[in-house]
Amino acid sequence: MQRVMEMVRKEFRQLRRDRQMLPFMLGVPVVQLIVFGFATSTDVKHLRVAVCDLDRTASSREIVREIGASEYFDIVGYAPRHGDARLWLDEGRASLVIVMRPGFERDLKRGRTARLQVLLDGSDANTATIAMAYLSRHVAAKSESILVERRTALRAPARPGVAVETRVWYNPLLSSSAFMVPGAMCVIVGMTATIATALAIVREREIGTIEQLIVTPLRSWELMLGKTLPYLAVGYVNVIAILIANALLFGAPLRGSLALLLAVTGLFIASSLAVGLLISTVSRTQQQAMLTAFFFLMPNFLLSGFMFPIENMPQVFQWFTLMLPLRYFLVIVRGIFLKGSGPLDIADQVWPLALLTAAIMTLAVRRFHKRLD
Repeated sequence: MQRVMEMVRKEFRQLRRDRQMLPFMLGVPVVQLIVFGFATSTDVKHLRVAVCDLDRTASSREIVREIGASEYFDIVGYAPRHGDARLWLDEGRASLVIVMRPGFERDLKRGRTARLQVLLDGSDANTATIAMAYLSRHVAAKSESILVERRTALRAPARPGVAVETRVWYNPLLSSSAFMVPGAMCVIVGMTATIATALAIVREREIGTIEQLIVTPLRSWELMLGKTLPYLAVGYVNVIAILIANALLFGAPLRGSLALLLAVTGLFIASSLAVGLLISTVSRTQQQAMLTAFFFLMPNFLLSGFMFPIENMPQVFQWFTLMLPLRYFLVIVRGIFLKGSGPLDIADQVWPLALLTAAIMTLAVRRFHKRLD
């Protein structure tokens, strides 16, 4: 045991002297606990709601006020025509649209069932299912209060008030695979590319071949580009394999352009490779690189919107997600898969992703110096 204790003391001394390893081992669990506690929630709140009120009466406005007063829904805009409702869902500005046709209040006053149509974005099956339950409950409660008022005023028995008619777009069967498979592709490709390149420079340093690269006439950006291109090809192979597996096993629909999907995928793979290269420039060993990559990938996975809606997160975490390439790529891929989005539909997600890619790659190149120190 004396020899064992000497080994234990030696390991503790080595950990204490390592200025990068120990902070990660002690700090990462605390940071991840904060992320898990505040940002990951299965509750669905602050769903964006657009309203198409074609009745424009006191009763229709009262229903809208009741829905907007709930913590689960935020009224984000009004569609003047029924045809405009589709734009709110296609462009991702709303998760659901409430449509009240002319005659809504008249039907209530005459004791007939008033129809309220709800158009849901079914690309997120879990959110759509919960939203239907929340909305039905709120409408039913408000309908009951309206009926009580009518019954008291008219001294008549209560009758069915408001009936919710739901239509789910993009994923009518609310299939979980249609939602999860495109997201899983984004996560898998990004994770593979980041980890692979995070070890690239560090591996050269550990096996002693970094000296040979330093004495070559290659500039820093040329060296980084040479390190990146092979992994870019591997990333595309992963994407093709995932698409084939989806077609054979899961059947998640690809309604948009495959060429557009592959083009934007290249941009995301480049951003993931840039993150990995940046990690490799701040790490001295492969172990440090893996820990740093894990420190980045876990928040990236949790805060990107892959499993938990970004709208449910505290505001500070929502701002932080703007720096995550995966956040934008998830919206792009799910839009191409489920909505058939075209270049103009995803432009507002492509340009932030392109800026992030350029910024991270520039930072990685600037941090890499062809020196041994």
